[in-house]
Amino acid sequence: MAFLCCGRSPHYRLSLQQSLNDGIVFAINIVASDGGADAVAEILARLIAPTMAEEGVKCFMPYRSPTNPNAFFVYELYVNAAGWDAHNASAHFQSAVKEFVPKVAVRERIPFIPYVD
Repeated sequence: MAFLCCGRSPHYRLSLQQSLNDGIVFAINIVASDGGADAVAEILARLIAPTMAEEGVKCFMPYRSPTNPNAFFVYELYVNAAGWDAHNASAHFQSAVKEFVPKVAVRERIPFIPYVD
């Protein structure tokens, strides 16, 4: 999985920082049901490429806890709320949700918007 999150040049970091502070973020906390963690990890991994190809998506990065293999966090950054809505309506997301939800004990989706310039 190749995804560049930050660069080395100061100009790139500044433009990246400005880009990351423009849009709407969703923080997704997930706890897999017992026996479902590896399936959840695989579903999240499959979502990366098609989600990153969506026009309204700036970043989609799933993480797995090194101390609790059932715990996941997904950082999602969208251009705007319409990008989030389009993602939720996409065929790849809808398909993943059908497979994903029965394997999850907790799924919390929290939106955030920038409040500082």
